[in-house]
Amino acid sequence: MSLTTDETFDPRKLGSGAVILCAGSVIGIAGFLVTLRHGVTEWAFAVVFGLLIAIGEMVQFRVDRSKNRAPIATSAALAYAMLRGPSLADPPELAQIIAVTWLATLAGIAPLAIAGLRWDLVVSNRRVISVWCAAAVFAAVTPSDLDWDSSWRHGIPLIGAMVLGVLAAGFVDALVGAGQATERLNIPFPAALRDELVVMGRIGMAMGLSGVMLAAGTSLIGLWAVPLVVVPLLLTQFAFRRFASAQRTYRATVRSMARSTEIAGFSSPGQNARTAQLAVAMGHDMGLTPARMEALEYAALLSGIGQLALADPSPGGASLLRTREERQRAAEIGASVIERSGVLDHVAEIVRHSNDPYRHGRANNAEIPVESGIVNVALAYEQLVGESGGQSPDKAMESIGLGIGAEYDPVVVDSLRRVIGRGFRF
Repeated sequence: MSLTTDETFDPRKLGSGAVILCAGSVIGIAGFLVTLRHGVTEWAFAVVFGLLIAIGEMVQFRVDRSKNRAPIATSAALAYAMLRGPSLADPPELAQIIAVTWLATLAGIAPLAIAGLRWDLVVSNRRVISVWCAAAVFAAVTPSDLDWDSSWRHGIPLIGAMVLGVLAAGFVDALVGAGQATERLNIPFPAALRDELVVMGRIGMAMGLSGVMLAAGTSLIGLWAVPLVVVPLLLTQFAFRRFASAQRTYRATVRSMARSTEIAGFSSPGQNARTAQLAVAMGHDMGLTPARMEALEYAALLSGIGQLALADPSPGGASLLRTREERQRAAEIGASVIERSGVLDHVAEIVRHSNDPYRHGRANNAEIPVESGIVNVALAYEQLVGESGGQSPDKAMESIGLGIGAEYDPVVVDSLRRVIGRGFRF
């Protein structure tokens, strides 16, 4: 959990977030105190990069529902951590880098908090920690007499040190993010770290390389390089925001399609959302990749859409009361409807096999996605404990256990047992 404007602050619920807040605050305060004692060097660079970081924090946004992104703030902070060139008489010390980053981060968050907009102090402190790591690694591998000049003899080692600093920042942030995901979503740590590294490779490296460009340009020609490099950063920010907007629209469309079965009476209110919630929890437990997790969630939401082609709804939306033939026909119709979208073929394949019995399906055909078995088990559990069934979790698990190996995939049922054992409830 992260501290945002749409959540009530409760330190007991922060978990690892409290550790991140404390670590980021300690690093920031220590850097600030050391800088007060030794004084600030190159005021102009500190002010300009501080403003960039603050502005970047003010325009942060959420892409993947798990972490706020601030590409301008991240790139500017990394660039300030790696300044070394003829345009600076004295490169900033490690303490000053942390102090500027921390103070600018707080300055950027303050307007969001005052305006009641979304902000995330935990993620912002993660950035402070990762920038500290980048600055420390860069300082450790860069000799004090190494500076930009007209030869490649200095340029190549400096670029290499910058890239190494960026990689260190990304890896540390991935480790912290994986720990948070393991705590919050019960994802196995190796799978969570894999997911974080994938995100770092796709998004983080774009911000890191922008930071390298900004640091190199500013080191060589001074603050005139800032507006030249900020333009690509603004384009990156715009592209990220457009992507985030498209993702939100995409998800809203899928959820609207899922609610059509509830409106028509073919599923109980909230049934599709609950099934998707459980399926996602099981997918996390089984270590599915983010792309497969998204397909699994959409498939669980849309698993009942084929029932709209049937003559009458089931009592209470309990599709388990239908015959095997009716359920499989509904799944095939639902898959055909989803395929017509032209962009959800992978989701359609999951839905198509979501009512296949394990013994005659995935047990004999490894090409059937395991996500189909997850949707099958999640829907069965929801209908047993939900409005139409009314069973206790233990009783529902006992009923599902009777179908292991025949109706349900044993691996998936084991995952359900672990998820329920950790206290999952609708």
